[in-house]
Amino acid sequence: MENRVRWMVVAGVLALAGLIYALQPILMPFLVGALFAYLGNPIVERLMRFGWRRVTAVSAAFLSLCLAGTLAMVLLLPKLWVQLTYLQSRIPSVLRWMNRHGIPWLEDKLNININRLDMDLISTWMAKLWQSSDGTTTDVISQIASSGLHVAAFIGLVALIPVVTFYLLLDWSAIVTKSRNLLPRRYEPWLVNVVQECDTVLAAFLRGQLMVMVALGLIYGVGLQLAGIKLAMVIGLVAGLASIIPYVGFGVGIVTATIVALFQFGYEWEPVLMVWLVFGVGQLIESWVLQPWLVGDRIGLPPVGVIFAIMAGGQLFGFVGMLLALPIAAIIVVLMRHAHTKYMNSELYWQGTRTLEEQPRD
Repeated sequence: MENRVRWMVVAGVLALAGLIYALQPILMPFLVGALFAYLGNPIVERLMRFGWRRVTAVSAAFLSLCLAGTLAMVLLLPKLWVQLTYLQSRIPSVLRWMNRHGIPWLEDKLNININRLDMDLISTWMAKLWQSSDGTTTDVISQIASSGLHVAAFIGLVALIPVVTFYLLLDWSAIVTKSRNLLPRRYEPWLVNVVQECDTVLAAFLRGQLMVMVALGLIYGVGLQLAGIKLAMVIGLVAGLASIIPYVGFGVGIVTATIVALFQFGYEWEPVLMVWLVFGVGQLIESWVLQPWLVGDRIGLPPVGVIFAIMAGGQLFGFVGMLLALPIAAIIVVLMRHAHTKYMNSELYWQGTRTLEEQPRD
């Protein structure tokens, strides 16, 4: 009977993986909505402790999140667009500098031969890329007309995200209760314990790390803006997103900002020192405040594991796989921790070294 149950569980997991793979074109709004509902549920629970009804708490939390997202887009998108336009105009001069000074310096220091950049080819490619992203109204209309169904389907999927988020938030506690009631009574305590550990890891990583990423993006962006760096918001955004992997966001951001400062101000050290000061302060805040308070040491996902999980999820299931990668990796970490404990206390591990009476028990 035990083996039969185990094979049923394995078959169920494989069937679920196959279903996700088959339905991935339409799963995006449901997965994103579930993620937002998971992130927003603690706010709803906290409001309910003050005596709010769940529907009122969900409505308040949902409207607050929507207003915050809309305000962020209204404030940030115009500045990001201006800075991206400036970046596009400066790329040719940067490439010319690489041909005239950067590559010769590398050849001299490393004693190697490096081919010069083909400026005509790069300029043509950049022009085509920029034109495709900033086409005329006629081009846009013709593209929409030629693929109207695809555009309508995409808009419909995106529009489903807030709807799914709202109704999942509304029914979250009922979904958790019904799911718990479906668990086999014999294994319920152990499964609930595992799920609680998974929730701790997911909460620490998803809620905590997302807040760390947003905070670092704002710190870097505002700090570089005050230092006079013209690509401050772009660098802050990239560095904040890359900080999902420890120290990668800091490294990418400080190197990029230093290069931008040198090109923007010439070979003056004051702007470079200001850039280093901004990232030094951001790193201190992350190490002493953000990581201990928002994340802690409960994740159990090393940087290499995060990289592999995201790449594997994207390779296997595309964008949907990338959304599922870190939650699944966190769950696997918890399960492997329990499996390790079972193995260390098993007869297989102690066989031939101790008597059964001397072996540790769970």
